[in-house]
Amino acid sequence: MKPLIQACLFDVFGTCVDWRGSVSRAVAAAVPGVEAEAFATAWRAQYDPAMARVREGARGYVALDELHLENLDTVARSFAVEIPDRVLLNAAWEQLDPWPDVVAGLTRLKREVIIAPCSNGSIALMTRLARHAGLPWDCILGADIARGYKPQPEVYLASCAALRLPPEAVMMVAAHNDDLIAARAAGLRTAFVPRPTEHGPGQVRDLIAQSDWDVIAGDFIDLAEKVAALGPGGGVSRAGA
Repeated sequence: MKPLIQACLFDVFGTCVDWRGSVSRAVAAAVPGVEAEAFATAWRAQYDPAMARVREGARGYVALDELHLENLDTVARSFAVEIPDRVLLNAAWEQLDPWPDVVAGLTRLKREVIIAPCSNGSIALMTRLARHAGLPWDCILGADIARGYKPQPEVYLASCAALRLPPEAVMMVAAHNDDLIAARAAGLRTAFVPRPTEHGPGQVRDLIAQSDWDVIAGDFIDLAEKVAALGPGGGVSRAGA
């Protein structure tokens, strides 16, 4: 019998917040004349390769704030543009807007379980983003705790350990099937919530759940209802109970 779910951890970029639309607006304001959506997409495309060098041991742990800034410089060179204030533009990642269902869904879910991000973003970045977007986390977990990057199992396991919970009592929530594959391999429970416009109208990946995740929800409000419906006898330990 599976233990009670006592916490839900969340991927943030794409799952909770609209990085593409938000960063595109910031780029358009900072660098007039550039094709803002193409620039934002190219900036995001540097994200995984930059983290891969850390995961593979080619460099020590570097917070995502610094990787984003390095990646900004790379993309600016490829677009042949000057960034008037690169540090200010880099802060766009701290000012991403939530999807419409997120704040209400998290607020509802928080009545049932502990909620926290398990993101590749640093504690500083996630804290400022939460303040901007109104994300009601109980605490901030993820990369800075593990000093590594998803999908390394240590990132998921360090977040569980910080809560003093076994992995099987924790559910990872993401809009990305590969994130959930890694979380399940580390022993966590899993929930899929699609974000079919994360990458724009031509998105082709992560449109549907690609495995039998523990929960598949249409949005965060649906997620909160499905978690609540499990009840104390069906797998959820209500916060404060």
